[in-house]
Amino acid sequence: MGPLGQHQKMAHGYFAFPKLEGEIAPQMKFRGKDHLIWSLNNYLGLANHPEVRETDTKATADFGLAYPMGARMMSGNSNHHESLEKDLANFVGKQDAFLLNYGYQGIMSAIDALVDRHDVIVYDAESHACIIDGVRLHQGKRFVYTHNDIDNLEKQLERASRWTKNTGGAILVITEGVFGMSGAQGKLKEITALKGRFNFRLLVDDAHGFGTMGTTGAGTHEAQNCINGVDVYFATFAKSMAGIGAFIASTEEITNYLRYNARSQTFAKSLPMPMVIGLQKRLELLKNKPELRKQLWKIATALQTGLKERGFNIGVTNTMVTPVFLQGELSEATAITMDLRENYGIFCSIVVYPVIPKGIIVLRLIPTAIHTMEDVKRTLNAYSEVAVKLNEGYYKEQKEMAGYNV
Repeated sequence: MGPLGQHQKMAHGYFAFPKLEGEIAPQMKFRGKDHLIWSLNNYLGLANHPEVRETDTKATADFGLAYPMGARMMSGNSNHHESLEKDLANFVGKQDAFLLNYGYQGIMSAIDALVDRHDVIVYDAESHACIIDGVRLHQGKRFVYTHNDIDNLEKQLERASRWTKNTGGAILVITEGVFGMSGAQGKLKEITALKGRFNFRLLVDDAHGFGTMGTTGAGTHEAQNCINGVDVYFATFAKSMAGIGAFIASTEEITNYLRYNARSQTFAKSLPMPMVIGLQKRLELLKNKPELRKQLWKIATALQTGLKERGFNIGVTNTMVTPVFLQGELSEATAITMDLRENYGIFCSIVVYPVIPKGIIVLRLIPTAIHTMEDVKRTLNAYSEVAVKLNEGYYKEQKEMAGYNV
């Protein structure tokens, strides 16, 4: 069953595969009860924005969910697909962009296409699972560097340079713009500065940074003023755009190469027209309504400031992702989560071993532009009470909770 699946009989439907019902919003129902939700990546609140809903509805009525049929290369292309690609490329500061049906499979396939057995991949140790799985497809050499450790990255680049000198290959460095678990930014500016000493291309997965970071929301590479240093830029539509799919942007040469060589796209049906047209509306709002991003950061700043003032450890986050680190065992983690849900009506994501080391509990909060200051206040008060209970050993005594009797 694997390290997570071994608990499925006890956890399924509550801690894993929970069902949230109702309109996508800060207030939803879980198991029939109203909850304040902090676990949806609906950063800008576009999921139920009236203009988005109207556009989605009309596009579905006009085209249905099947159009266009076939893969993009064969029969599934359209002017709308190409227009969205052009707009995305311009927005993130690249020559061209290519739509991907899904983020996870898309970046895996892109990594597979960008390197061959003569090349070396150098990647951050805390890269998302989709990057790790993409790296696993690589039939050549790969080196991992300590998370956000530029000195260690230099050492791995030195190793990679010696290797490619013998193989005649090239080096691809991979990192994230915003690390979704910790909220830390990848050190893009410092990585790009290493191009003065080493010859490599940089691929950035900016799933959480696109739409939230930078003066216009173009991404973490904009926030760090190193747009030109990022050779291949990847982002999903599942976060700020409240949709499905992804895109990858680069030079015309690299993007065209991926169009014809990214196997997960070459052999897959194209994105349905309603989603493509809906994404165009989402991008328009993302660009033209900076107040949405401003509100997101207002909520995130208030939440993070309040947590720190109350003595909580939120790690090194310098983005809207808000992890709360607690000390405790798995049984305590489940008891805390149940207490928050059943007695405080607060739903957030719980992260435990094997995703993170044993003895650590992370309660991850994802603020959005449609949360309110009252939501923040309510959550801070609940977390303060939970922290007192944890320190007093209350959750160790909750045998029923610890046994997942839900």
